[in-house]
Amino acid sequence: MINRRHLLTAGAALSAPAIIPGLARAQGTWPSQPIRLVVPFAAGGPTDVPARLIADELSKMLPQRVIVENRTGAGVVVGSDVVAKANDGHTFLYTTIAHAVLRVVFAKLPFDPVGDFEPVALTGVIPMIMMVNKDVPANNLKELIELLKKNPGKYDYASTGAGAALHLATELFLAKAGGLKVNHVPYRGSAAAMPDLLNGTVAMMLDVANSALPFVRKGEVKGLAVSSAQRIPQVPDMPTFIEAGVPDYEAYTWHMVLAPKGAPAATVTAFSQAINKVMAMDSVKARLSDLTMQTKADSTPASTAAFLKSEMDKWEPIVKAAGITAQ
Repeated sequence: MINRRHLLTAGAALSAPAIIPGLARAQGTWPSQPIRLVVPFAAGGPTDVPARLIADELSKMLPQRVIVENRTGAGVVVGSDVVAKANDGHTFLYTTIAHAVLRVVFAKLPFDPVGDFEPVALTGVIPMIMMVNKDVPANNLKELIELLKKNPGKYDYASTGAGAALHLATELFLAKAGGLKVNHVPYRGSAAAMPDLLNGTVAMMLDVANSALPFVRKGEVKGLAVSSAQRIPQVPDMPTFIEAGVPDYEAYTWHMVLAPKGAPAATVTAFSQAINKVMAMDSVKARLSDLTMQTKADSTPASTAAFLKSEMDKWEPIVKAAGITAQ
């Protein structure tokens, strides 16, 4: 006969978090307190929303909660600095492509973007869409390039700030399309820039796909091309930049988790494996697909470090050539 002690033991086993190999090795010392996931962007934005979704699922899986903390200022510098100086083993950074260009955008930083961090996991990449104002006389990317070639310096483009993903991606486009001359107008986020794109104050803007699509679908702007290597399912008829005649063009923003340098290897491994487990969930993939994020569920600390290096190698020369500095 099953006694009360057996029932209690069985119930505890059913309610226990799933065992993760790396976590088993780190158990006993980590996590011993709530985990802080610092997002260096405002709450409710395109980086914060996925971070909170991932944190919620991690909180169900791990013995301690994962709490998102928004720390904004100086681009991503303020939030990144908080993590770089953390030594509690429970503080991590959820950042973007902006991290890859910090050392060339800023003349002086309070931390080393490479030396002061340990890569943990790459959670996904998000493509962008080139939009133009409805009155711009270009209905595809080839026509836009020809228009800009004939009118150097006449048109303006919007971005979400110097060194941000949209700025970098636009400068890469201008360079690969033959050194086009278009004036840069930085804004404090795409929500601030969109009214000026709609009213024609600026002619064009690359924006992350999930932000751009509502305006493209309503016909409020013209969507010309998607920045990923392949077309995306949300707009299967929209060509890529490569298909539209810009060779070797691929750009996206990405989301990545970093730990401060010196975090125990077992902790980094355990958190990486937990994040990958979340990213493999069908429910998470579906929700992030709605945000046009192409999720990654197989990253390791080593592959994340290699990806970050490749992004630095790709974008730092673009930043230098364009003379992009913090404003």
